[in-house]
Amino acid sequence: MDPDAFGRLTERIARFLGTGRYLLFQTVVVVVWILWNTTAPHHWRFDPWAPTKFIFLTLILSLQASYSAPLILLAQNRQDDRDRVNLEADRDEARQSKADLEYLARELAAIRMALGEVATRDFLRSELARVEAAREREEERVD
Repeated sequence: MDPDAFGRLTERIARFLGTGRYLLFQTVVVVVWILWNTTAPHHWRFDPWAPTKFIFLTLILSLQASYSAPLILLAQNRQDDRDRVNLEADRDEARQSKADLEYLARELAAIRMALGEVATRDFLRSELARVEAAREREEERVD
C-alpha cells in the first residue's frame, strides 16, 4: 500500500471542497432537502423534524464540516511540507550558483592579472611600427 495514498486522497477532496462546483452541489442538495421535507407527504419525509428545525439536515452539515476541516488541514500540511522541501532546494541552488559565480569572478580576475603581463596585439603593433620607423630612418641615413 502506498503510504501517500491517503494524503493524495485528502488533497483531492480538499481541492474539490474549494471549488464553485462543490458549493453549487451543496446548495442544490440543501435546497432539495428543504423542499422535499417541507412539501412532500409526511410519510415520504426522511427528516421528521423538517417543518420547524431541520435537525437532521443540521446534523448532516455538521458531520460534513467536521470531516472537511481536518481533511483540508491535512492537505495544507502536505503542501507546507512540499513548499519547505522546494524552498530548501531553491536555497541549495542559490548557494551553489553563488559559489559558482564567486569562482568565475576569481578566475576572471586571475586572467586579467595574467593578461597584464602578456603583450597585447596593440602593443605588438605599436612596437612593430616603432621598429619599422627606426629601420626606415636608418635606411635613409645610409642612402
